[in-house]
Amino acid sequence: MTIAARPATHHTAHMKIGYARVSTDEQNLDLQLQALEAVACDRVFKDQGISGSVADRRGLNRAIKALKPGDVLVVWKLDRLGRSLPHLIDTITALRDRGIGFLSLQEQIDTTSAGGRFYLHILAALAEFEREMIRERTKAGMAAAKRRGVQLGRPFKLSQQEINEAIRMVKDGRTRNAIAAHFKVSALTLRRALHANGMTD
Repeated sequence: MTIAARPATHHTAHMKIGYARVSTDEQNLDLQLQALEAVACDRVFKDQGISGSVADRRGLNRAIKALKPGDVLVVWKLDRLGRSLPHLIDTITALRDRGIGFLSLQEQIDTTSAGGRFYLHILAALAEFEREMIRERTKAGMAAAKRRGVQLGRPFKLSQQEINEAIRMVKDGRTRNAIAAHFKVSALTLRRALHANGMTD
């Protein structure tokens, strides 16, 4: 939804585009809207009753689409814009690459100033650290699951008992094609199962 904070003008001068969001219908937008009006936003877009974790926010998408090089996107607080720190930084960086500034009123972050850009670099480093921590936790979780015998990736069409039997058949000299036909699976499925259980070609 769009609120005309000031009379509409042709997009010739640089504009301040405001964005406001509340996560439930019970929460009130008035505080955010008053703050955005106080800094003379030319237009204000809003999302009401939408969580920050929701990727598709029509108000935000329309605000970003309305922005032109030289404009500034204004929010009341950082958490009104981003679903997470990495998402927040990605959004602000994408705006910067289009020549668009960003202003967060509560944190007093203004990327059109040297101090604001410096603070953004700090946030970007923290976002990358968060990404790296997630990657490390994911790798550690997969390794722990593998040690516990949890099968990762696509499940095999063969049970572990059938795989053990197939291994014995290979050792007995049966061809892989014959074994695959015996279990009514493709040769590729059999090969994957054998390979995952330590038997290479």
